[in-house]
Formats: sequence, C-alpha cells, structure tokens
Amino acid sequence: MESSTLSAAPYVLILGGSGFIGTRLAARLAARTIPFRIGDLKQSTAYPKHWCSCDVTNLDALRPLVQPASVIVNLAAEHRDDVRPVALYHAVNVRGAEQVCAAAREGGAQKIVFTSSVAVYGFQPNAVDESGPFEPFNEYGKTKLEAESVYRAWAEEDPTRSLVIIRPTVVFGEGNRGNVFNLLQQIASGRFLMIGQGTNIKSMAYVGNIAEFIAHTLTFGPGVHVANYVDGPDMKTSDLVAHIYRSLGRKSQPRRIPMEIAVAGGRLFDLVGRLSGKKLPISAIRIRKFCETTQFKAERVAQWGFRPPYSLAEGLTRTLEHEFGNQRRA
Repeated sequence: MESSTLSAAPYVLILGGSGFIGTRLAARLAARTIPFRIGDLKQSTAYPKHWCSCDVTNLDALRPLVQPASVIVNLAAEHRDDVRPVALYHAVNVRGAEQVCAAAREGGAQKIVFTSSVAVYGFQPNAVDESGPFEPFNEYGKTKLEAESVYRAWAEEDPTRSLVIIRPTVVFGEGNRGNVFNLLQQIASGRFLMIGQGTNIKSMAYVGNIAEFIAHTLTFGPGVHVANYVDGPDMKTSDLVAHIYRSLGRKSQPRRIPMEIAVAGGRLFDLVGRLSGKKLPISAIRIRKFCETTQFKAERVAQWGFRPPYSLAEGLTRTLEHEFGNQRRA
C-alpha cells in the first residue's frame, strides 16, 4: 500500500508509530482530533491512512514528513536483547537520532519528544532518579544514552526549541509481546517457574498511561525536559506473580528454581540460539533482568501535572483480561 498524502497543516509526526506504543498514542490523538502522521518502515494496521513509509536512518525519507510547525515524537528504536549484528543498535538509535535532528533543522520543527529508556542507568542497587548514575550494561542502553546527547545538542542550538526526553521503565499492555507478556503467558499456561525468592522490586509502566503521558508533553514549552516514567506503586516480583495468579483465578503456587540453575539454563538457550540462528524466548540476560531489582524514581511526572488514568494493578488486570480472559478459572 502506498503512503498517505501529507497535508500542509501542522501535525504530530510519530516516528515508529506503527508499533505498540505508537498505535496507542495515535489512538489518543485521534480521540482528541489532533492531526497526526505515522512514519514507519512497517505499515500501520490501525491507521493506514495516516501512515507514510519512513526509515529514521534516511534523511531523504524524513525530509518530506517534517513541517515547520510539526511536533516530532520519535519512538523508533532497536530494543530487543538479541539484535544481530549489534551495529544495528547504533545505526537506528544513534544514527537515527542524528537524521531526525537534521530533518528538524531543515524543516524548521522546533519540538521533539524522544522516548529513551531506563536502560541508560543499567542495574542499580537502589531506585534512581533522572540524575543517574548512568551505567548502561548493553548496547541498547548505551545507544539510547548516546541518542540523548544528540537530541540535547540539537535543543541547545536554539533556546526556542523544546525537547522532551522520556525514560520509560518496561512497558506492557494489550497486544505487546515483550518480556512482561512472556511472564503472563507462562503463568497462564501453567509452565511458570519462579526463579529465586522474588524479593527484587520491579518498576513497570502500562501502555495506556505512557501513551497518555507522551500526549501530555506535546504542549511543553522551550527547554530540555527529562523524566523517568513509572506506574506505581512498585511491586516485588513475588507480589507481581501473586497478583497475576489471582487475576487469572489460579489458586496453586508457582514452582521455584534456584537462580544459579536458571542462569545456567539461560546460557544454554543462548548457545542453542547462536548455533541455530533462531531468536528464543529465554536467555541469560532476560533471566538476569527478571531477578534484578529494577526500580526508578519518577517524581517529575507528578510535578508536571500528570495523573495516569490507570493504576499499575488496573493495567495488569486489563492486559490479562484482553490476552487470557478465556483462560480464567477458579
């Protein structure tokens, strides 16, 4: 299908807008009759008339999409744990940021919203706020941090420019097929094994809330605005698992496995994946993520006057009902 014809009127340009978060953001904008366009390599199934084929690493593809009064929201990223070659992280996340900023300069756009990630902090023993420390442990986190510097340089060139950097924690919701969905699916199928004692704390974010928050930031004025995004209150992994069991109507308790054995199994899956060339749902890094405390402070969200429409528990329940409603049982 060919890309839609652009209008000359100001609009929100959602780069990577055919994806999980972008589709929810587009729905929020459509509900408020805010004009928008979606720039993505993949056609938007939800909003095909708003879609334009676009590669964020290609300036020529970006140029016709950027209007002087448009707001650019960049959601496009390489983010999986197992992307190969690893150079793709830099090509999309950093080179893409450079091309987006170049297109904004040429097109006269003065406002960019960039979704970075809490991966810029790496694994921290305590909850961290927006000041860091910054210790990314993988290429995804490293390149997101580099991309932030690219956008900051663009914003600092002109004091009238507006830059919003949002660092979401892990985002889940209806239709997502990431790590949280894998956890929900394992519990719903009865195959779940609890790794360790589950005393580690997890910060999470529901897609309906993060989409609403991005929309909330579209009117921010000049300057650089940075915020973590987390839906609280945070849960221990054991409490999270218990909530999922209750929501599914499951009365049994999960089987447990020591973390050392689970990590060894994850490394075996890594080896099988490398030898077979397949992307497997289990890996050592995903097991490590599950067992680590990943907790972040997000006080700025409230300071910016935002109130999420759903609690974390409500987001989990909505997701479970959508994905596994037919599997509930007493």
